[in-house]
Amino acid sequence: MAQISLYVDEALLKKIEHAAARENKSLSKWVTDQIKSKIDPVYPMDYENLFGSVADSSFARPEELSYQNDTTRETL
Repeated sequence: MAQISLYVDEALLKKIEHAAARENKSLSKWVTDQIKSKIDPVYPMDYENLFGSVADSSFARPEELSYQNDTTRETL
């Protein structure tokens, strides 16, 4: 398996260590998972084909609200 060296400052290292500890993962596993989440597709295959597939009247666009009902704001 390939290895990568990362150079990070102490503050970032502490954040990474805390995040990995919260998920009960090693630093290497946590960093690998973060990289994969940025590279690999997050949604299942054909997810985009679901757009518009729900026929339900509750998904209608709401009426535009009037600004007359808005709260008066103070002048800065």
